[in-house]
Amino acid sequence: MELVIGLLIGLTGGGVAGIVIQRVVLKGKSTQIIKEAEIEGENIKKDKILQAKEKFLKLKEEHEGAMKEKERRLQSTEDRVRAKEKTLSQKIEEVSRKEKELEKNQQELETRVQAFDLKHQELEKIQEKRVAELSKISGMSPEDAKNMLMEALKDEARTGAMTYIKEITEEAKLNANREAKKIVIQTIQRVATEQAVENAVSVFNIDSDEVKGRIIGREGRNIRALEAATGVEIIVDDTPEAIILSCFDPVRREIARLALHQLVSDGRIHPARIEEVVAKTRKQLEEEIAETGRRTCMDLGIHGLHPELTRMVGRMKYRSSYGQNLLQHSREVANLCATMAAELGLNVKLAKRAGLLHDIGKVPDEEPELPHAILGMKLAEKYGEKPDVCNAIGAHHDEIEMSTLISPIVQVCDAVSGARPGARREIVEAYIKRIKELEGLALSYDGVSSAYAIQAGRELRVLVEADKITDLKADELSFTISQRIQTEMTYPGQVKVTVIREKRSINYAK
Repeated sequence: MELVIGLLIGLTGGGVAGIVIQRVVLKGKSTQIIKEAEIEGENIKKDKILQAKEKFLKLKEEHEGAMKEKERRLQSTEDRVRAKEKTLSQKIEEVSRKEKELEKNQQELETRVQAFDLKHQELEKIQEKRVAELSKISGMSPEDAKNMLMEALKDEARTGAMTYIKEITEEAKLNANREAKKIVIQTIQRVATEQAVENAVSVFNIDSDEVKGRIIGREGRNIRALEAATGVEIIVDDTPEAIILSCFDPVRREIARLALHQLVSDGRIHPARIEEVVAKTRKQLEEEIAETGRRTCMDLGIHGLHPELTRMVGRMKYRSSYGQNLLQHSREVANLCATMAAELGLNVKLAKRAGLLHDIGKVPDEEPELPHAILGMKLAEKYGEKPDVCNAIGAHHDEIEMSTLISPIVQVCDAVSGARPGARREIVEAYIKRIKELEGLALSYDGVSSAYAIQAGRELRVLVEADKITDLKADELSFTISQRIQTEMTYPGQVKVTVIREKRSINYAK
């Protein structure tokens, strides 16, 4: 019994102790859970506060941006309103000023009208008085006297008007001369180019004097073949490492120089090779002439020029006018014409085109007995240039009457370009003319294939066709040409006439 009671007491005490321990454990866990919940709550609270602050700052920035945009728009609106107010004020002031001026002008006009009425009344009274006096003196009717007086007044007014017109015309002429001089001076100042006078001699440099012997050839056959093929006198003297090419025609001189350069570079120098190289060089130079013409037109902005005219423009590079390079002169005239036409309000492109082509008659393939201005005009008409350009070309030396405003501009610009110091030499032009006349005289005979004036015109070499001219006729031709030169031409010293007859038999082995 006591054992049972002890057991019950033990069980009861154990249960109570277990309950107490369980409560203690549960209390510790709940305390820990509460602390963890508090910490987590604090963290959540901090996060929410941070998010709220960030959202607040973002909203604040957006609000401030919106306010600034509104302020900017408001300021822009205020600026526009102020500008409009300022413009409106200026317009109001301008209108007020004009109203005042209008009132003043109206008052002046009214005053003038009143004065005019008074004068008119006075004139009518004077006229009536004079009519009455005339009628009384001459016995004329008032109507006849009135008509006579009116005629007298008309004559007096006409005389006064003519005097006034003459004064205005003289003043206009004076102003026109002043403005014209101003335009010419400004044009010359704006288009200033260097001048280079052409000569009639080229120097061909060689590496050593050994090359001279190869150029001369056996018994001079190479140099004779080269001279016969090019028409250029080749002077081989004691000048070290140099050969002189003498000819008045720059094209021939350039062909000889290029052919010599190719022959010396190649090393094969003999008559057949010389003829082949000269023919090839002449063809290449023609292509270069065409390219020079195209490049010149492109540089000047001239389009639609006929290919034949373009080629003639390229040939100007190898021609001279009174010692002045013809292409350089034509380019300068074109630029001068363009500048002057712009100053006068005329067609700039048309003036530039006429300026470039004004001396085109100096470089034709054939040279007929026509002034170069007329020949150039005919060539321009042939290749479809406009009438204004053709008239400017033909009239720039007064061969025909000027019919357009561009014609005097071309004439003036041609004179301006040629009148510059150092631009031209009359002696060179006279020399070239004499040389051409020598060659033309020889070419006028039947059977002459070519003629070249060399040694500055002191020798004339005439190449004849062996089939048409015999040896005896060659002697006769030489004498005849020398006699014609002696009687028809003026020249310093003496001229040697050499007629060359060469028989060639050519066959091909196939």
